[in-house]
Amino acid sequence: MRRPLLGLYVWMFDCKVDEAMETELQNYKNLGEFFRRVLKPDIRLISQKEELTNPADGKILHFGEVTDGILEQVKGINYSVKHFLGPQTWNSNSKKSKRFAKQTDEEYFRGLKVKPGNKLYHCVVYLAPGDYHRFHSAAKWTINYRRHFPGELLSVSPGIARWIHGLFVLNERVAYMGNWEHGFFSYTAVGATNVGSIKIYCDQEVMTNVKHHPDTRYTPGVYFDKDFRENPIHVEKGEMFGEFNLGSTVVLIFEAPENFKFNVNNDQKVRMGEPMGTCKTS
Repeated sequence: MRRPLLGLYVWMFDCKVDEAMETELQNYKNLGEFFRRVLKPDIRLISQKEELTNPADGKILHFGEVTDGILEQVKGINYSVKHFLGPQTWNSNSKKSKRFAKQTDEEYFRGLKVKPGNKLYHCVVYLAPGDYHRFHSAAKWTINYRRHFPGELLSVSPGIARWIHGLFVLNERVAYMGNWEHGFFSYTAVGATNVGSIKIYCDQEVMTNVKHHPDTRYTPGVYFDKDFRENPIHVEKGEMFGEFNLGSTVVLIFEAPENFKFNVNNDQKVRMGEPMGTCKTS
């Protein structure tokens, strides 16, 4: 039954099976394996002109400058960097930030130590059920810290994102913090309905979607950290970074000069490796 059932799924969600390494549906062991299908070599080209490229096939939910520590989930629906990334322990030697609970969003924003002349930007990419479900590095950067937030698995579809405030703060997510050529850089994979399992290729220790385990049972505000500062992980632009099941979201929060320009639009369908933004003028 795999071929007819997967064929129905392909038809419903307009999956581009011809782009996959394996085009015969009966050769996939299950639906999960089909979601995680590998693309043919060179089917996605990584733009070399721009510093930042799209991390995944999907739709741009929102992008722009981060003002006073507040991000837009979609137009008119906000959430804070503070609650999305948690205490800035990657900027210190302490394991806990005693001031975190009392920090305003503005104070947290200043604590990110954005360089003079730079601004903080963000972009949200939503992966629909029919999209290619492996995600890639959007830039050349270095990972210094990982934070895993066990959480809910609410749908992150554009319709749901428009009416649930702080959706990305509620859902299970794995955030990686580090630096790129312009300063602070973070890459967060957000879980969703049926997508609690998030696999990161350069960090095999992280375990998501294991709420049955007493150490990872979801409690609001609880998170689990891994410090890579002594042995940072270097990631190349376009490098395969991880995978989802079904559909989910990638959120980039990063520092860049004032002349940084996005090359995308809200609700635009994008493909991995295409230009997302650049500081270059020519």
